[in-house]
Amino acid sequence: MEHTNTRESAEDYLERIYQISEDGQKEIRAIDLVNAMNFSKPSISIALRKLEEQGYVYVDEHQHIHLTETGRELALKVYERHELLGKMFVALGVDEETAYRDACKIEHDLSDATWEAIKAHYKQKVGE
Repeated sequence: MEHTNTRESAEDYLERIYQISEDGQKEIRAIDLVNAMNFSKPSISIALRKLEEQGYVYVDEHQHIHLTETGRELALKVYERHELLGKMFVALGVDEETAYRDACKIEHDLSDATWEAIKAHYKQKVGE
């Protein structure tokens, strides 16, 4: 995932798979991503093939999509960033839709050092 857009796209797919599974859906198929992300089935298939080649997901014999441990770790990292940044922007007075859309843009580009500083600051101020 060397190119930024490719990396961001992969992270978005992993985050969405994670979100669907956290919502209680145990059997995730490509069509679930088509519906959730509003992309075409061929686009989803290509992305899943790349994610599988990179070791982030595997597709079982029933065509169910599963995150690997590495995929789950990356998905959780991106999801955590998205959620906390979105909450912070809403707390600053940004409307929710804009806040979470902007969080999605920023979540991919923060260094780990900056992210850890943001988390520590937020926890100190809010106590979460």
